[in-house]
Amino acid sequence: MVMAIGHGVRSREIIKKVAPHLDCELEAQSLEAMEAADQDGVMVMPGARELVGSIPEGCWCVVTSGTRRLATARLHLAGIPIPKVMVTADDVSRGKPHPEPYLKGAELLGVSPEDCLVIEDAPAGIEAAHAGGMKVIGLTSTYGAVALTEADAVIQQLSQIKVSVEGPRMLRIEML
Repeated sequence: MVMAIGHGVRSREIIKKVAPHLDCELEAQSLEAMEAADQDGVMVMPGARELVGSIPEGCWCVVTSGTRRLATARLHLAGIPIPKVMVTADDVSRGKPHPEPYLKGAELLGVSPEDCLVIEDAPAGIEAAHAGGMKVIGLTSTYGAVALTEADAVIQQLSQIKVSVEGPRMLRIEML
């Protein structure tokens, strides 16, 4: 049950739902520390480094339901640079599926939501991005294509996305 509701949602919200008798902040901090230290079985998403490397600095951000500590640890492990803009569970009062995380990311990048393209692997994230007025590419990694049908497009691999620079802060996105 936890996995069915958990991916793409902040830990504290999951803990409140499945164990309301616990101190959700204390439990979330403990869980975060374990996750940030654990590298067993953590794999770099194929094509992630190449995709991020093809996008000019300042034109992309990370919006995650994980904490800053966890996101930073995973980016370091993957060899992906820490972006100038990163919105984590620590930075918002309402997590996905609420649009606040994505709207904050757009604001910090200095772009309008309708000019944003989100790559998401969870239904809660797709819902959040659409609620914020953004287009979404669903990535079948954690969930299969059937669970991601609300996305504007669904792909199996990040290598299916090609980014080219057409001008300052003007990118062209193609799906292969």
